[in-house]
Amino acid sequence: MPAEHPAPEPSLPSPATEPASTPAFGRTWRHDLTDLPPDLYGRPQADRFMRFLTRFGDLHTTALGAPALRRSPRRPPSRGRAPLVLAVTGHREIAEDVVELRLAEPAGGALPAWQPGAHLRLTLPSGRERHYSLCGDPADRHSYRIAVRRIAGGGGGSVEVHEELHPGVRLTVRRPRNGFVFCAEPAVLLVAGGIGITPLLPMAREAARRGLDWHLVHAGRSPQSLPFTEELRALDPARITLLTEGVPTGAQLLAPAAPGAAVYCCGPAPMLAAVQQALDASGALHFERFGAAPVRDGRPFTLKLADTGEELPVPADRSALDVLREARPGVPYSCHQGFCGTCEVRLVAGTPEHRDRRLTAEERAAGALLPCVSRAAEGETLTVEV
Repeated sequence: MPAEHPAPEPSLPSPATEPASTPAFGRTWRHDLTDLPPDLYGRPQADRFMRFLTRFGDLHTTALGAPALRRSPRRPPSRGRAPLVLAVTGHREIAEDVVELRLAEPAGGALPAWQPGAHLRLTLPSGRERHYSLCGDPADRHSYRIAVRRIAGGGGGSVEVHEELHPGVRLTVRRPRNGFVFCAEPAVLLVAGGIGITPLLPMAREAARRGLDWHLVHAGRSPQSLPFTEELRALDPARITLLTEGVPTGAQLLAPAAPGAAVYCCGPAPMLAAVQQALDASGALHFERFGAAPVRDGRPFTLKLADTGEELPVPADRSALDVLREARPGVPYSCHQGFCGTCEVRLVAGTPEHRDRRLTAEERAAGALLPCVSRAAEGETLTVEV
């Protein structure tokens, strides 16, 4: 997904553990707001709270007559299908340091369908692979739209998109996948930080189409830096709040939420933490990160490169991928969260702690390892082939 420099840490409310609450269907759940936002793809085991939200969303959408919306980050339905070859048909600047790209099938054919929250994986001309949220209209089957903010000090992907992807360029594109499913609850608050608006814009359009009680908050450093403002206001200006003065608190971000609203949040980690801390226990939180989640329960270990024998110390608070890329800048990566598989390496020796949500038991047994989230016990050495 598109990354953005993290905003300064906002002032967070005092941590407090909320009491259990009882939602519809008589099921009780407890969500401890002192936790960091759960990492959907980088935890060593499934998150029961997020699993419940998925089941609840399926029951709710089917009750409204809509098809069930299932998240399946371990094996998305499109896995194994041939990638697409698409042509860039449009490239224009829509906000400060943000370009919008249009992609289409060169012969004009129909594109695979998608739902709000879906993303594409693009293979750029350099060979870099990057994930970008779809921000167009799912009803448009002949064009995909993405928007990318230029990050000069990033990994180079956004700069390449801005400078190289002009009309006529062809790209290999993985079919749409969705790890951020919109379940269309009756009351919805959408909270975006900067370029995090991209997956939320189609959700706002869908909420308006369904007649839901919805509101969208878009925070950024200036009005000029926020893309799609006029498009959002065209849906319903009374339901759009822009925050461009200072760093908003969680309470400010959640202020427009109706009681019990589901909150969909996409932005940098400090924003997610602020929303998580301020969220009332009666609400449901769905979120997507910019880049890597904080390392939790990490211990120092050593990564050894099989071809050279070089040993790379991995501190407790850094990922193996970050350390590996300092020694091998060309190592491919994308999501930083253990779900896309781009950074996969082969384990030659050592006992790993697999923390991804993508690899099967068979793939792990064969030596596959995702260094963006997976680690080892303290003092352990993992020997890998890159």
